[in-house]
Amino acid sequence: MSFLSNMFGKKKTKSVLGVDIGSSSLKIVQLRREGETAVLETYGELALGPYAGNEVGQATNLPADKIAETLTDLLREANVTTNEAGISIPFARSLLRLITLPRRDDPNEQRTMVELEARKYIPVPVSEVQLDWFVVPEPISEGQPPSDKMRILIVAVHNDELALLQGVVQGAKLETSFYEIEIFSTIRSVVDEPVRPVLVLDIGASATKVYVVEHGVVAFSHNIPQGGQDVTRTIATANGLTIKQAEIFKKEQGFKNSSAAEGGKLSYDRKSIELIFSRIFEETKRVLTQYEMGSQKSVAAIVLTGGGGVTKELAAYAKEFFSVDIQLADPFGKVEAPAFMRPVLAEIGPEFAVAVGLALRKLEELQ
Repeated sequence: MSFLSNMFGKKKTKSVLGVDIGSSSLKIVQLRREGETAVLETYGELALGPYAGNEVGQATNLPADKIAETLTDLLREANVTTNEAGISIPFARSLLRLITLPRRDDPNEQRTMVELEARKYIPVPVSEVQLDWFVVPEPISEGQPPSDKMRILIVAVHNDELALLQGVVQGAKLETSFYEIEIFSTIRSVVDEPVRPVLVLDIGASATKVYVVEHGVVAFSHNIPQGGQDVTRTIATANGLTIKQAEIFKKEQGFKNSSAAEGGKLSYDRKSIELIFSRIFEETKRVLTQYEMGSQKSVAAIVLTGGGGVTKELAAYAKEFFSVDIQLADPFGKVEAPAFMRPVLAEIGPEFAVAVGLALRKLEELQ
């Protein structure tokens, strides 16, 4: 986003860092460029729950100094060697709205129209947010004149959120040249389809984000107020487990049949994990149908990402709900790493889509 760029001076380095500040955990990825190749140097994740007196996997609302403390611990544990970073902005703390306006080629006329229209959707005074927008590319059929309308994606971030993130950056002694809404980072790292629409299902801790990507731009978005922590709580309640035990079962056992761990002392029925995921998928089906009917376009694939995406055998379960191709996000597929690490990176990939996308953008600044 242009309004989030150049807030600090740039300093070219060989290694860069992507920092994903989520509601339940922090994720970092350090990359370096060798020729045209992005090379993975280190990565790491640290749960925020314990820093807020909660369990691992639970959403938090920590102040900047506490997030900075956690991030400093993570940077040390992951042996990070650079302070040049790109930082994520949570989708929940931003506003995205797709609008249609009369086509104007003059940038000043565009700005005036967009700023007037944005006031209808931003629930606070425009002076309290940073506002930006994109004109969504429209395919032009041969021999047909351009449309007299244009679709514009409005993006707004509250100044308070940017102030919090700046406090985190300063507290962790990092330097950044941009902040980016996490959706755009994810698109960069996991969406490769250049023409047909792709639906990204981003299962976070407290909510699930559903958005359709066309030509690299968000064409449709929806928020589902259920996420990974709801799955964990349901497993815990239904099976008499602690939150910590339920979180482990969710990631390591997932949609396998009734499972046991710790020498057979603990077990759970997969029906408890189906309860929340089935609701998320049913709502996603409704959103998918709404998009396809309204746009007269078919979605080519669904990409599963976010912390909930690492749930064991989730993709196989998703195939019971959708008739389109189901893909598990593999952001590390865009970076070079030792062959022996590939199985682990593929397994944890959905959790690191934002951090990888941020680091890839940061590498672009070095060119």
